[in-house]
Amino acid sequence: MGGADDRMTELTELTAVRLVEGYRKGEFSPVDVVRAALRRAEEIQPAVNAFVRPDHLDHPDEEAVLARARESAERWRRGEPAGLVDGVPVSVKDILLTRGGPTLRGSRTVSESGPWDEDAPSVARLREHGAVFLGKTTTPEFGWKGVTDSPVSGVTRNPYDRSRTAGGSSGGSAAAVALGAGPLSLGTDGGGSVRIPGSFCGIFALKPTYGRVPLYPASAFGTLAHVGPMARDAADAALMMDVISGPDTRDWSGLGPVAGSYVDGLDGGVRGLRVAYSPSLGGQVAVQPGVAAAVRRGVEGLAALGAYVEEADPDVTDPVEAFHVLWFSGAARVTQRLGPRQRELLDPGLREIVGLGERFSALDYLAAVDVRMELGRRMGRFHDTYDVLVTPTLPITAFEAGVEVPGGSGYRRWTGWTPFTYPFNMTQQPAATVPVGVDERGLPVGLQVVGARHQDALVLRVAHALYAAGVGGVARPSL
Repeated sequence: MGGADDRMTELTELTAVRLVEGYRKGEFSPVDVVRAALRRAEEIQPAVNAFVRPDHLDHPDEEAVLARARESAERWRRGEPAGLVDGVPVSVKDILLTRGGPTLRGSRTVSESGPWDEDAPSVARLREHGAVFLGKTTTPEFGWKGVTDSPVSGVTRNPYDRSRTAGGSSGGSAAAVALGAGPLSLGTDGGGSVRIPGSFCGIFALKPTYGRVPLYPASAFGTLAHVGPMARDAADAALMMDVISGPDTRDWSGLGPVAGSYVDGLDGGVRGLRVAYSPSLGGQVAVQPGVAAAVRRGVEGLAALGAYVEEADPDVTDPVEAFHVLWFSGAARVTQRLGPRQRELLDPGLREIVGLGERFSALDYLAAVDVRMELGRRMGRFHDTYDVLVTPTLPITAFEAGVEVPGGSGYRRWTGWTPFTYPFNMTQQPAATVPVGVDERGLPVGLQVVGARHQDALVLRVAHALYAAGVGGVARPSL
């Protein structure tokens, strides 16, 4: 019995790349892998609350999930896999539509009745490639903040310390991946929402160039909102990008086909790359010493691999006021259809920013767009000199669960402690978080790699070099 349990645990430790290799070689079956992932999801749920699991909603029908795994196993037996991730367990943030089940978006104002007859583009691509969906992961209401708690699902907790937050808004996805409940998850990022929980939970996450991964329905937060992979490492994310980054006619702002494979571009290394290291955005951000030290070690790792590293800050001032205009206006738009009684059901913090967003004029919004365009211009010029920018992903590690801002911080909103993430939603650049160590309390620290627009492959390549050199990655949580 112990041997079988050990085998199940071992399967939940494997990356998606390794799972596909094992299926191809016949070392193990998708049925065994999916069964192990389902069991792991059940084990971790009481501790961290990673999945949307009220008994009447989205509780995975184990037999239906295993039936898909058996179909995958038969395809592998015939040597005819459906695609690049056939049989790989995947979870999906409860913002993205999944056919056949509700997408409640963390809100009691969304009806469960549906109809739920359509997949989001990224979900559809994963389904076409044979992925096996484990369930929907938790999100704050409409993904509005940088931590994960909602009226539907309650609080999602950090795998390394359950008294602390997993971050957000893709917190359930980050916790699930960190704890072995599937090696891949789909998240969304409008101001840091894959990178924040990725950093707090010690996993890799990429916000691709806007439009690189198509999105439908369009987000009320407009062109701030990106869809991206959350994974064990950069190689898994590249595999996922090869699946989800194709165009979809439902997204009018989506980009065209990708030239080549992200996986094929991983091994180019960093020798000769021009890396700008900005530890505090020119002194604008106070960074915790443990975070600063871990990120500096990661940067030293890039230099040791042959990159030309220079401490340099982009010519930007904090665009938080413009971001708030765009973000709060989006929140007002997403809740515009709600009547007074439904509004009473909203997260109080969301209700507050909705009120602020309703007061902005069209001219206020366009002035914020002007700030955004100037920020984009400055970053474009910056990348004329530097291939990538490296910063801390966040200036802090995970704080107490159930609150929007750290106690005693003086911050009013989540944007106060995320100054390294939301600017790059405004500029639409690709940005990834790579775990590069832990602080003095054993909490993960993330290093952010930012590339020029459309340089997603380069960002993945830099991140992969850190993993290959042993600089990226942290010990898995013990839960």
